[in-house]
Amino acid sequence: MSVDPQALRGMIESELARLSDSRVISFVKSLLVEPEITLRRWNYGREGEKYPCWSILRHPASNTGIAYCEHGFGPRSPWGLVFLEGDEAYTSIGMDCSWYTTFLQAFFESQAATDLPIWRVFKTDPATREMRAISDEGAWDATWALVKSLRESDPASHYHCWTSIQYERE
Repeated sequence: MSVDPQALRGMIESELARLSDSRVISFVKSLLVEPEITLRRWNYGREGEKYPCWSILRHPASNTGIAYCEHGFGPRSPWGLVFLEGDEAYTSIGMDCSWYTTFLQAFFESQAATDLPIWRVFKTDPATREMRAISDEGAWDATWALVKSLRESDPASHYHCWTSIQYERE
């Protein structure tokens, strides 16, 4: 399947339409750019091999963005976190751990998402593996500071920084 800018915008709009948090929707829309193709180096193939990737979201403050690529880790995981600029090592497709099955999975794992005050401390019950939010929403750095403090004071428990915003996850 080959996509075009209109199809990409439609996929993103479809995911955003299922999201109820207006802060995230507004923020994502402010970072979206007109989709354009960039050739990115594929580190796992022949020397000099490159694939076309659509740049669709830019977060200049962190020099990162989100791309869509049907090659490399796509079509299974076509949404990837990428660097915007830098030497060839930085402008490659990157590693598999930075590619996701949905746009919103990529967004919530991105550096851009850390700009939003949507983060909570979650505690995982070791018996059931159920995660439960134990803090109000807050900024990324403050939430991580609380996670680190809790981990130090209660090393037997498991604390994480995540969001309560619901979206499709694999």
